[in-house]
Amino acid sequence: MENNIAFLELKYGNIYGGFPNFFAIAEVSLLVFEKRSKKIFTETWINKVDVDYVSVFSKTNELGHTIGRYKEVINMRTGRRRPFMEDFKIDKRALQYSFKQLRPIHNRVKRFLLDAFRKYQIQTIVTFDGRRDIFLCERSGVRFGRIQIVDLQKELNKETDYLFSLNKLSVIIDFDMDGSYLRSANEEYWLHPIAAKQLHPGTAAWDAARLLMVHNEFYGHRADFLLRAQQLLNKIQEMKPPEEEAPPVAVEATESEEEAPVAEEASPAVAETADSEEAEMPMAEEAPDETGTENTEEE
Repeated sequence: MENNIAFLELKYGNIYGGFPNFFAIAEVSLLVFEKRSKKIFTETWINKVDVDYVSVFSKTNELGHTIGRYKEVINMRTGRRRPFMEDFKIDKRALQYSFKQLRPIHNRVKRFLLDAFRKYQIQTIVTFDGRRDIFLCERSGVRFGRIQIVDLQKELNKETDYLFSLNKLSVIIDFDMDGSYLRSANEEYWLHPIAAKQLHPGTAAWDAARLLMVHNEFYGHRADFLLRAQQLLNKIQEMKPPEEEAPPVAVEATESEEEAPVAEEASPAVAETADSEEAEMPMAEEAPDETGTENTEEE
């Protein structure tokens, strides 16, 4: 295969009641887009160990604007969800058991990703605010070598001077999945039923699919994308009380998509309203030796 580009997304969280700076990988998805044929391939790895982890998610309004962040506890094996209790602390014996369960995961994540890189001859990986995703992969022994890693959130920030979340961007491009079709404002792709089965809201594969469509809209239809982005930001500003209003980010569309100008610099007030999709947790430092995670794969 030639001209392949891969979109990498991870789901992860702390062990419930454990160390706040140690993250266990719950799910890895690599969505591969073949530019020439426009075919989409999805590879997903799911951790199935009996460990409870904390998932942080955002609640958004109809414009994709974050109006709250919430935590819930998910068991990796069963998928069972329960409320998060801030003061819960796991006892030492149970924590050691969780580390033991997770220990084999490094090698499984490494094997999964390296096999996918070889299978699809990946030379470029796109992430979204993916510093921690890459860090966790490297902690698992993955060496990206000559693979180019592109952080789409940073690229968009250079163009617009606004830190968009993936939720906002999904609204901007009119992202939609209908049966076996991925659709956005200017793009439509057919998915093989096996790949389509892996795409459900809240999963790493779903986020990878949204990332693909945002990427192709931004690079393939830049003028229209920037115009839609400005329109969304204007609507968000209109919803705020007068005292909270800030000058909108200037994004002008030109006749030539290739020559769309960079947005004018946003004011500090606007920058403060930008919400990152990543949970607001510190980058994990060196984790305890009892690290890892366990796996199952979905084809």
